[in-house]
Amino acid sequence: MSQRALPRSGPAVRSGDTMALSIHGPTGVLDLVVPDGATGVDVAREYARLAGLEVLPHLYSPLGEALPAQRPLSSAGVEAGDVVVATTGAREERRTTAPQVGRGAERVQPGRLSALWFTLAGALGLLAGWWAGQTGPGPESSVVAAVLAGTALLAAAPVGQLAGQRAVTAPAFGAGAALVVAWSPGAERLPMVLGTAALGAAVTAAVARSWRDEQDEALRVWMVAGGAVFVLAGTAAVVGVRPAVVWSLLLLAAMLAARFVPSLAVDVPDQVLLDLDRLAVTAWSARDTRRGRRSSMVVTADAVSGLVDRGSRLVTAAAAAVALAAVVGAPMLLATATLELDRIGAWAQVLLAGGALLLAARSYRHRAAQGLLRVAGLACWVALAAVGLSLLGDRVLLVGGVVMALAGGGCVAAGVATGQGWRSLWWSRRAEQGEALSGALALAAVLVATGLFRFLWELTS
Repeated sequence: MSQRALPRSGPAVRSGDTMALSIHGPTGVLDLVVPDGATGVDVAREYARLAGLEVLPHLYSPLGEALPAQRPLSSAGVEAGDVVVATTGAREERRTTAPQVGRGAERVQPGRLSALWFTLAGALGLLAGWWAGQTGPGPESSVVAAVLAGTALLAAAPVGQLAGQRAVTAPAFGAGAALVVAWSPGAERLPMVLGTAALGAAVTAAVARSWRDEQDEALRVWMVAGGAVFVLAGTAAVVGVRPAVVWSLLLLAAMLAARFVPSLAVDVPDQVLLDLDRLAVTAWSARDTRRGRRSSMVVTADAVSGLVDRGSRLVTAAAAAVALAAVVGAPMLLATATLELDRIGAWAQVLLAGGALLLAARSYRHRAAQGLLRVAGLACWVALAAVGLSLLGDRVLLVGGVVMALAGGGCVAAGVATGQGWRSLWWSRRAEQGEALSGALALAAVLVATGLFRFLWELTS
């Protein structure tokens, strides 16, 4: 049964073996009287001749179903008075997804489970590199380094259904391989060992990115963060500063990155906001002028969605880098700041940096990035608590009770604040002030933790 939609103004005309059709095409509506046995090609040829078209159009029913080209239209259910649509462009496929049958029908889609699996694999690669480095030079460490390097290249290859997530894990295996080669015991050499591992990760990320057509924000973060850590460690080695300086600056960079990365991620280029090629000196708007009374924006919804997705991936990858830097930098700073005055500055910096990271997490509206920043802040406080408890000795139970009481009060205050979603104006202002104060004091504590304040004091005394 055919659908009688949009009938023409006149009544349906049928005389003998002929039928009247209304053809809606690029040049408008054209009424044709064709034989009852006319095929789709015959009708298309007649319409093209009368409409002055150079190519034969495709014929469709009002519902978008293609009409047969070599069979009579009457066999497809077309009757007198029906509407036929003629198009000269490419056929628009229906948006319904047909079920896939056969080999490769079920494709594994990237998700949280696969991301967790690749994260664990990268962590195991780093642990394998650390373990092989501990064993010292030998055939075992050489084999582990070769396996990690080969795994990094295989993970960076753009092959497979989960190639995107696998490529993000490849720099971790590259860092593990570099860790095996560059490992050297001693607190004085650890910053350069970390810098070499970061350089291996950055090189692997650059190789993985060169093999991919699209630009991956996580690989870009690997490259920038790895290169920055290598430059910091290399400069410290050339200048000859103490290891505490490197760890203090690394923790400071993580704290500042948590504050300024969102402003870089939401930086929208001008060509996305408006079409510069369409603007003129006398242009009154940036709208694309088309036929009709209405006009549509030049920027499409797909472009805006892609921009948001890229910003989300960039913020998540940067938050992961901040968490990794805080987890490594905070305990190493507490362990290498051995002098009395420097130790006080290190404690203050770790405490304030952890608070700044926790308060910075509240301004994020991305759950993954928010959780990673909270992990970074809590890692700083856990490292500080572990060092403090180790120095207390027999008084650990008394002080532990006091700390738990204070922590309970802090949890109540945090529960009230987060229960309102930080939407309260009073809580939002207090959190903003606390974050700014913590960041400023942590920046001042760097001067004490690195020994610069002690050096100036000894110089003038």
